[in-house]
Amino acid sequence: MIDFRVRSAAKQPSDNFSARRKFLVVFMMICMLVLIGRAIDLQVLSKQFLKRQGDMRQVDDVSVSAYRGMITDRNGDALAISTPVESVWINPRELKSAKQDQLMSMEKLLNLPTGKISGLIKEDSRRQFVYVARRVNPLLSEQVKELKLEGVYFEREFKRFYPTSGVSAHIVGFTNVDDIGQEGMESGYEKLLRGVSGSKRVIRDGQRRIIEDIENIKEPVSGKNLELSIDQRIQYLAYRELQLAVSANKAKSGALVVLDAKNGEILAAVNQPSFNPNTRNSLKESLYRNRALTDVFEPGSTVKPFVVAAALDGGYVKPNAIFATHGTFQIGRNTVKDVHNYGTLDLTHVIKKSSNVAVSMMALKMPPKYFWDVYHQLGFGVSAGSGFPGEASGTLMDYKRWHDFDRAILSFGYGLSSSALQLARAYTALADDGILHSVSLLKREEDDDAVRVFSAKTVKSVRKMMETVLMKDGTAYEARVDGYTAAGKTGTVKKAAGSRGYTEKSYFAVFAGMAPASDPRLIIVVMIDEPSAGQYYGGLVSAPVFSKVMAGALRILEVAPDQEETMPILLTQKGP
Repeated sequence: MIDFRVRSAAKQPSDNFSARRKFLVVFMMICMLVLIGRAIDLQVLSKQFLKRQGDMRQVDDVSVSAYRGMITDRNGDALAISTPVESVWINPRELKSAKQDQLMSMEKLLNLPTGKISGLIKEDSRRQFVYVARRVNPLLSEQVKELKLEGVYFEREFKRFYPTSGVSAHIVGFTNVDDIGQEGMESGYEKLLRGVSGSKRVIRDGQRRIIEDIENIKEPVSGKNLELSIDQRIQYLAYRELQLAVSANKAKSGALVVLDAKNGEILAAVNQPSFNPNTRNSLKESLYRNRALTDVFEPGSTVKPFVVAAALDGGYVKPNAIFATHGTFQIGRNTVKDVHNYGTLDLTHVIKKSSNVAVSMMALKMPPKYFWDVYHQLGFGVSAGSGFPGEASGTLMDYKRWHDFDRAILSFGYGLSSSALQLARAYTALADDGILHSVSLLKREEDDDAVRVFSAKTVKSVRKMMETVLMKDGTAYEARVDGYTAAGKTGTVKKAAGSRGYTEKSYFAVFAGMAPASDPRLIIVVMIDEPSAGQYYGGLVSAPVFSKVMAGALRILEVAPDQEETMPILLTQKGP
């Protein structure tokens, strides 16, 4: 018995060791099998999933901004151009470690309010992307880079620059911070100018910073250039003269349009007051309005040549007709008045003296539908179709609602409204021997939409009558153009006062004309709103602007003088 117990006790440790060894071997084999299985799962079964997850963390597709097309004048001079810049953005989570003096230095460089970036870090601590400055000057962005702040990043973009500043601001318009057109031709031709953004594949580090470009996925497609009909030389001349006139006459505002009489191209369209599209901070939206194309006014006596032409062309008035005006004309309970009693007038003096009474008599001779058709064909009551966003249509009441007095006031420019551009367009029918042109803000050679409104014979005779307006005893002697014959018509229009009729102290001073009168090349319409420096007549306020702009524009275009005897004499001093 004793020997048996001793042998059993001797065998027990050896058996325990063997069991533990077997357990360890089995455990290690199981672990190896698990690791082999996991390796197979990762490298074979889940390979694509893991690759996608890895790419998401390291490889990224980013947008590449497209170059926005230029806007140029007809001679190729830049009116709007994009320049490469950088936008600065931050990751607030990463920027927490930055020192306060570093943040203040960055704010100072970017012209940000003190504490702006610190505030963003506190407010947007969960976000990983916040813009702090858009479209920064490259020199400034380089200075910010030199601070070497962790969490500050840069994105390449383009900034729109307008070389002519306020001179062409109302026509060209501007873009917003995302380079999307907001006003003017920038807005109207957004799709053409914008282009298509590209994309590229990049590698980011663990902090989402781009460390390497891998490949271009899609090249950006630049926007197309837009060539306007505007001649920047004439645009500047018109801008300067209108600005001086609005200031000198203490006027509320002003608008001026220059048209090519041969094909309807808009060579200049300016407004006052203007604005600088490069710095638009704190500007009122009313300053952005292109009054020359979007604002309307009653054109007043500037429409009288159309009435005479319509009456002659329709045979309702003979070329040798005489009108006994007597200063007043009673129409029912209403009275039409002239400024003076002009007595008996022929057609030339009707235009020269601007008789309301005489044109009212002519209007009543014409059937309402015929009269309305002439105005409608001239473009009153319909958009001029230049393609400018928000272009005005004006108003022209349906002839079926006309009374005799309505016909009378329409003959001297009340009861309808038009923009300066619409009026200038209507004058193409007087300038181009009866042919009315469409208008265009884009450069073109021919007008495919021109239509005849009056006969050439009628228009030539009316144009001769309009030349007398610029004579000494006419209403617009100040509109004469040295070296050239010119023809035109004044308009001094009382401003409407709603239900109270018309004001007695507020006026539109208007002048519309063309030169050279023998074969017109240019048409200019000048409208000055509420001149308040003592004079308010179109012949004294707007006519001088017409004279200066027309003289300069004809010389810019190298149009030969047709009246050399009126050219100023340049005296040269002889030597000793």
